[in-house]
Amino acid sequence: MQEYKTSHNVLLSFFYQHIFRTSMEGPAGPTPCNLSRSVTDRLSTDDTHIDSCQSSCQCDKTQGEVKIRSKRYGRGAVESGLTHECGVFGAIGTGEWPTQVDVAQVICLGLVALQHRGQESAGIVTSEGKSARTFNSHKGMGLINNIFNDEAMRKLKGNLGIGHTRYSTSAASEEVNCQPFVVHTAHGALAVAHNGELVNCSSLREDGFGPRINNLMRLAPLSYSLVIMLKDKIYAVRDPYGNRPLCLGKILPLGSSFLMNGTAKNGIEERAEGWVVSSESCGFLSIGARYVREVLPGEIVEMSRRGIRTVAVVERPAEKQQAFCIFEYVYFARADSIFEGQMVYSARLQCGRMLARESPVDADIVSSVPESGTAAAHGYARQSGIPFMEVLCKNRYVGRTFIQPSTRLRQLGVAKKFGALSENVRGKRIVLIDDSIVRGNTIGPIIKLLRDAGAAEVHIRIASPPLKYPCYMGINIPTREELIANKMDSFKLAEHVGADSLEYLSVEGLVSAVHYNMKTPSDGLGGHCTACLTGDYPGGLPDDVDW
Repeated sequence: MQEYKTSHNVLLSFFYQHIFRTSMEGPAGPTPCNLSRSVTDRLSTDDTHIDSCQSSCQCDKTQGEVKIRSKRYGRGAVESGLTHECGVFGAIGTGEWPTQVDVAQVICLGLVALQHRGQESAGIVTSEGKSARTFNSHKGMGLINNIFNDEAMRKLKGNLGIGHTRYSTSAASEEVNCQPFVVHTAHGALAVAHNGELVNCSSLREDGFGPRINNLMRLAPLSYSLVIMLKDKIYAVRDPYGNRPLCLGKILPLGSSFLMNGTAKNGIEERAEGWVVSSESCGFLSIGARYVREVLPGEIVEMSRRGIRTVAVVERPAEKQQAFCIFEYVYFARADSIFEGQMVYSARLQCGRMLARESPVDADIVSSVPESGTAAAHGYARQSGIPFMEVLCKNRYVGRTFIQPSTRLRQLGVAKKFGALSENVRGKRIVLIDDSIVRGNTIGPIIKLLRDAGAAEVHIRIASPPLKYPCYMGINIPTREELIANKMDSFKLAEHVGADSLEYLSVEGLVSAVHYNMKTPSDGLGGHCTACLTGDYPGGLPDDVDW
């Protein structure tokens, strides 16, 4: 899927020009500001700019719109495989302020749970709710636990806040691009964190903050989840197609019956000590929160000290279905997250069952490429009656291989990432389940590893259909020419990677598996984006698409 576009510039330009009716200052590409993001800054609104410019800043401080160049400008060559990804999180205390909820700690733990969505940079911005002119902010490069030390956390005082963890899919992996972004205007400070892309963003002329978000969503219906923080409120926004995930959770009092035993005492709903919003629900229990629901497609949710309320729901065109990214189920999301009323693990398990029905094979054991292929492998094993057994040992201190910058290093990364459990492998006919194949660079070395360990046969089964099309909606899939499924069918690919056989799950099989335990939305229009598999883009292709 396509690289990370200059969407943060589009987004910030929109907020400057249309929510606050001012112009965004600075260049179109990654800004040359010497912003120190390794320390916690106290942000003020004395200057209308992004964050706090140093005296040596080289930004052009003249009024004017950002000129967005070609979407490939400033991003370098497409080198990565499947990358999405960003995670957004927000938290607010309810009732009297100062709140008893440690908002910064809650956000930090929430981002740790979303670390799989972004491992290159992260940031947290908090507000004490008293002044529209000052936020507390800390951002940096690297993993959450390395960025937010005790000193940084002490300075992140606040009754509300938002956070972001990011994957950069371009050369512009640097501190000036860390989110959340903070916008300063005469109207006060605004912080925003986003996941996805704003496509075909146009001008807005409505009055009032809520209507302007509403109008943005009508003019740019794909593809984003946003958390936007003002002085004392957070707005959670999901695109009208529901392409990006976003959900709400309730922070419960310590010792609540739900946190203790998973049920409400006497069926009575306990009061909320706070509310959280997140790209995924997987971190809720670890922060003492209960999953409540997803933000609906097109919904704008206002979070305040009084609770949450729906400001508006922006409708899709009447003939259009919801288009939730189906690869959240296949690959991106953590297995314990909940989408559409079902746990991701359950959907992956069902994908494995469907794969066993579509592509059976005589074998001694079923195994997986850990970890996202494991649930599907268990499903395949249960459906086929072939026992599951681990054959690969994962080194958990090596990052995901698709962030390696070249084919050679990517292949070496496989050798560093896995070892073979030779006692389980020797003499066995193995069905090896993986979640997806992008370029086909990593599966070959894994097969060689298993053969070197004594495997008699290695049959590859992929728990998703062939990837054939790029994506303009915030996911990094290479160009069509780079996708291995556009070069080889399954028979040629099996020969190319050294497998005895190789088969994919069909598109129909994937959709059926995802729908198996899914709770149908009230409008009956539940649907999923399969554009990277079928070329059927939910909003059509944008006019300025450059691939």
